[in-house]
Amino acid sequence: MLLNVEVTGVAAEGKAIARVDDRVVFVANAVPGDVVDVQVTRKRSSYYEGEAVAFHTYSPIRVKPVCRHFGQCGGCKWQNIPYERQLEFKAAEVRNNLTRIGHIELPEQMPMVASEQNLYYRNKLEFTFSNKRWLSADEMADAELHYNKPGLGFHVPGLFDKVVDITECHLQAEPSNAIRNWIRDYAEAHGLEYFDLRRQQGFLRTLIIRLSSTGDLMVVLAFFRDDREVREAMLEALHQAFPQITSLMYVINPKGNDTIGDLDVVTYHGKDHIMEEMEGIRFKIGPKSFYQTNSAQAYRLYCVARDFAALTGTETVYDLYTGTGTIANFVARQARKVVGIEYVPEAIEDAKVNSAINGIGNTEFFAGDMKDVLTIDFIAEHGRPDVMIVDPPRAGMHADVVGTILKASPRRIVYVSCNSATQARDLQMLDVAYRVVAHRPVDMFPHTHHVESVVALERRF
Repeated sequence: MLLNVEVTGVAAEGKAIARVDDRVVFVANAVPGDVVDVQVTRKRSSYYEGEAVAFHTYSPIRVKPVCRHFGQCGGCKWQNIPYERQLEFKAAEVRNNLTRIGHIELPEQMPMVASEQNLYYRNKLEFTFSNKRWLSADEMADAELHYNKPGLGFHVPGLFDKVVDITECHLQAEPSNAIRNWIRDYAEAHGLEYFDLRRQQGFLRTLIIRLSSTGDLMVVLAFFRDDREVREAMLEALHQAFPQITSLMYVINPKGNDTIGDLDVVTYHGKDHIMEEMEGIRFKIGPKSFYQTNSAQAYRLYCVARDFAALTGTETVYDLYTGTGTIANFVARQARKVVGIEYVPEAIEDAKVNSAINGIGNTEFFAGDMKDVLTIDFIAEHGRPDVMIVDPPRAGMHADVVGTILKASPRRIVYVSCNSATQARDLQMLDVAYRVVAHRPVDMFPHTHHVESVVALERRF
């Protein structure tokens, strides 16, 4: 136990940071300015990790969390920090990673693009059914009353088999809470079996709710096994209770994990998709489709990327890690040609559909591992890029991909990243031929430590 520790700042992954006897301490459940006792949970030669278990002084910047589940589900760890200060911490993290890890020359950081909505901003949430939900400290005191109660909600961080029963979530607008709570009540009234995450048995498994800016609403229920009579009775009751559901779907998932990408999703009522819209461009979103989960901020993010691309209408643009072609289709009207590459074949099919329904004829999409598809021969066949837009996963780009980009030598690169640490590593590799001319963070996920970083690079010679 470390006593009377003053928390001085924030660190990676949203943890707070302090120093004790010249040793760094990463502290969970604390805010800069708190003075706390820390229970050490991990000890290393150069640092400790721990949890704040007693507070001597509360930070003057603390605010009261909005959510009743704060501190349990782990989804909004920064709800006790004012949003303005969250933005400062995120901007500092991006700046620190790019300079400390990248060791490259940077222009002045442009102002953070804040989210106009810091509550009810998500268009997609996924909930898990568990036959034994997580118990809070108060419930543990009366465990006999609560033990073995089922839960429908979010996983406890770091515990695959524990789920916090969520009665009110502030991440997604209504009727999200109403639908989830209705399903819970229906399941209890009809004695439906929640999934046992350890034993891999049960009936109700997961629930996905997707909302769109166009007003469409998708609900996908996953069942571990099929029981047609029970399933159809539940889906019909849900349809009657919420006739505004645009796309009511289900999937039977008997696998050892919750992913549904390799399973058949069946439409029970309505359409097999919902629609999103951005600057008049429509995007078809199926149950497996990826779409940025903050629709309003996705538009602002793509506007930053498009501005950084500085397109004139004559360029060949490569959109690497294109997903469902959102960025590719968004910039296509300002380019001569856009070539999109993505690992997931289903996403590429969505990208082609999105081009077709918008009458966009200057896009081409290809599926496959980026390092295998993006080759010198591929570039020779499809044209040398004038501009490259890259938006890789959190792990960043493979070294072979960076090497091919350097050989392709586009005039300008726009690098969109959800992990500024791996972005900094990649920028260091690109530094031999490119210089950073602009960089701007975009906040996609208020009340979390996550932040997007957009960087524009120009060829040195």
